[in-house]
Amino acid sequence: MDELSGKKILMFVDDIYEDLELWYPRLRLIEAGAEVVTAGPQGGKVYQGKHGYPCKSDAAIADVQEKDFEGLVIPGGFAPDKLRRLPEVLELTRRFHEAEKLVAYICHAGWIPISAKIMSGIRCTSTPGIKDDLENAGAIWVDEALVIDRHHVSSRRPDDLPQFCRGILQVLTRFDIPC
Repeated sequence: MDELSGKKILMFVDDIYEDLELWYPRLRLIEAGAEVVTAGPQGGKVYQGKHGYPCKSDAAIADVQEKDFEGLVIPGGFAPDKLRRLPEVLELTRRFHEAEKLVAYICHAGWIPISAKIMSGIRCTSTPGIKDDLENAGAIWVDEALVIDRHHVSSRRPDDLPQFCRGILQVLTRFDIPC
């Protein structure tokens, strides 16, 4: 399957990312033919997941630009709470949203689009723990495994990863991908 051949996808990483929420979509996107660039606060640094799995960043967040990518995938865990304090993370996220490119987030990753102030009127889901944060940011929160609203893709937790990846592929290819 090379439905994403030639497409380049950005993923954020920082310490305490949710291991499965980074690695499952990353590997699925690579399997589909995409080039995936993982960017952290520092390029070339090894970040540790919540469960101890390492991920070496390909680039520093400050060195990447939205124009070079087809979409953004944000894993959950507690990394999003750290990353949303970085102005370059919020600016990049806003640029993907304004360009109507994929903005995908799972579990606690919704904290970044909240802080980027792009959630007003967006239908989405997340872990119930940040439901109030999303609603206070103007989002329309629903408890579903996958929510696609235009170029936004969201899911609740690691159990929803198969649906989350299907949604990402659907938005990137603009057609239905079988489960």
